[in-house]
Amino acid sequence: MKTTAITHRLADLGGAKWGIYLRAKAMIAKGADVISLTIGEPDVPPPTELMDVAAAAMRAGRTTYSDGAGEPGLRAALAERYSASTGRAISDAQVMCFPGTQTALYAVLMGVAEEGDEVLVGDPMYATYAGVIRATGADLVPVPLRPENGFRISADDIAARITPRSRAILLTTPHNPTGAILTPEDIAAIGDLARKHDLWIISDEVYEQLVFDGQRFTSPLARPDLAERVIVVSSISKSHAAPGFRSGWCIGPEAFTAALLPLSETMLFGNQPFIADMTEAAVRHGSSVAPGMRARFAARADRLAERLNGQTCLRVLKPQAGMFAMIDVTGTGMTGETYAEHLLDHAGVAVMPGASFGDTIDGWVRVALTAGDAAFDTACERIAAHAAQFQSEDA
Repeated sequence: MKTTAITHRLADLGGAKWGIYLRAKAMIAKGADVISLTIGEPDVPPPTELMDVAAAAMRAGRTTYSDGAGEPGLRAALAERYSASTGRAISDAQVMCFPGTQTALYAVLMGVAEEGDEVLVGDPMYATYAGVIRATGADLVPVPLRPENGFRISADDIAARITPRSRAILLTTPHNPTGAILTPEDIAAIGDLARKHDLWIISDEVYEQLVFDGQRFTSPLARPDLAERVIVVSSISKSHAAPGFRSGWCIGPEAFTAALLPLSETMLFGNQPFIADMTEAAVRHGSSVAPGMRARFAARADRLAERLNGQTCLRVLKPQAGMFAMIDVTGTGMTGETYAEHLLDHAGVAVMPGASFGDTIDGWVRVALTAGDAAFDTACERIAAHAAQFQSEDA
């Protein structure tokens, strides 16, 4: 059986990275006492008021084909929201709607990169980035995110990897898996590079509304000098605890969205009208669940750090936003993957190996902050007790 080049490009990018998650899930299904701190599912259901809007829209007949660029009401709501948040005039012609951030990112990358091109991405990175870049035929160029720089991507490290083949810089702010937020100075320096080398900047901002108290989020979309080269992708998956509704968007220059429309229409011809109506309500009225998630995730990260830092051979790097915290496990003498397997087998806690997100954090693991407080605190105690054996061995 013959298959196409894209299937070969993606052949090694399947579910292997999620091995720990899948093994823990199977153990739990068989009754094992396992606490899973793996994937980024919100810890609350979608707001009832949003589901009511979707249900009412379905009953009102909003189940027909949609506008290929997205329903007009939703696009207008997003244009108003981004105009307010960036201080720039964003038109609805700059907005395209998709089933989730993942689809938006796939379409955007298909519109900016192709075979022979390169896309620069911070390493570690969200697990699907390699696939969406490789799907275009372009090569992914990893840019190391250094712990000593708070895992924020450095313009100098990007500059060292730019070649004549470079076409785009893919940013994630706030970052998954590290929870780092790019500063205005970071964005200015990256913008200088993009202008100098005529590069696109794609900014994945799905965690924008989960920024912890005392931290500041800045989008490259807010910079007028980058207006013709920035494309933002986002969704309501995290902000409104609605990942299963698959409702996202991109915001970019009008010429870009116009050029991308035929591709979008070829793929899926818009998102479902009743989900668009729900998303419009979400955008216009804000999130009733994001403030609580922000507070709980920040508090859990604090408790994890207090329990492990200075008391075990593990080191927690506290996030600035998002649903995850990173733990440096090199003090155990293990790689992140070996540690994660050992922790699951001997302590009944499942975490994601750093290597699932790139090559530069092989000695780290990612911990989801989304388990309920009781389960999360029990997991913290299990992680600390498990770490004690390595300290004893070192002693």
